Amino acid sequence: MLSIREISKTFNKGTVNEKKALSHLSLELPDGDFATIVGSNGAGKSTMFNAIAGSFITDEGRIILDGKDITFEKEHIRSRCIGRLFQDPLMGTAPHMTIEENLAVAYLRASSAESSSPMHRFLQGFCRITKSEREMFREQLSHLGMGLEDRMTSPVGLLSGGQRQALTLLMATIVTPKLLLLDEHTAALDPATAQKVLDLTQKIVEQHHITCLMVTHNMHQALEMGNRTLMMSGGRIVLDVSGEKRAHMSVDDLLEEFSVNAGKELDNDRILLSQ
Repeated sequence: MLSIREISKTFNKGTVNEKKALSHLSLELPDGDFATIVGSNGAGKSTMFNAIAGSFITDEGRIILDGKDITFEKEHIRSRCIGRLFQDPLMGTAPHMTIEENLAVAYLRASSAESSSPMHRFLQGFCRITKSEREMFREQLSHLGMGLEDRMTSPVGLLSGGQRQALTLLMATIVTPKLLLLDEHTAALDPATAQKVLDLTQKIVEQHHITCLMVTHNMHQALEMGNRTLMMSGGRIVLDVSGEKRAHMSVDDLLEEFSVNAGKELDNDRILLSQ
C-alpha cells in the first residue's frame, strides 16, 4: 500500500523562478490498485513520481510504502522495491550491455540475493549468469512475444524503441515491485507498438497483482486501463474516480468533472488531441 500524506515541494525558493510543484498532496493507494493519472503540463504528475521515487526530498509531508516510512530514503534504496518506466525508451537500460546482462542487473537490484547474485558477479568483473537464471530470463522474455528470447546476447542498443520499452517493463517487474510507476511510457512509440506495450503492461500488472500508477495524456486510456482515474492540477489531486461512476464515465464526463473540481478548463493540447 502507498500512502502519501500532505506532501509539498517548492523549487527555487526565494527566487524569481520559484515554483510550487506539489501542494499538500495526499493519496491512498491500496495493494493491487492500478490508477491512471491525467492533467495539464505542469500539473505535478512527474513531480509526484519523482517525490515517490526519491529524486528529491519533499519540503513537508510523509511517504509510506508497505507500512514503511520512505520519506528520507535515498533513491537507489527505493529503486529496490519501486519499478519505474519513463517516456524515453532509451532510459532504463544500458545500451552497450546485452539483454541478459541488463536483466541480470535488474534481477539483483530488486532481489534480496547475496554475494552469489548476478549483480555481485557483474561488479566483480565476471558477469557470470547461471544456467537457471538464463533459462528464467529466456522464459520471461518469451512472454513479451517479440522474439527477444532468441537475442539474449545482443546489445540492447540494437533494439527498437518498442522492444527496449518492453524489456524495461520486464526489468522493472522481473521481481514483483511493491509499486510500479509508469510515466507516459508509451508516448514516444508509434500507435501499434504503443498498444502492444500497453497490452503487455495490463497483462503483467494483473498477473502479478502489482500496485501501479500510470501517467497518460490519452483520456480513453485513462478510463479504460486500471481500476481508478486521478486528475491533477496545481500540484494536487483534484479528482479521484473509481467503481461504477468510472465505469459509466465518458471522456466528456471526465473533462466536465475536471472543470468543476479544478475550477478551470483542461488546457493541454496533447490531452485534447488524444480524445
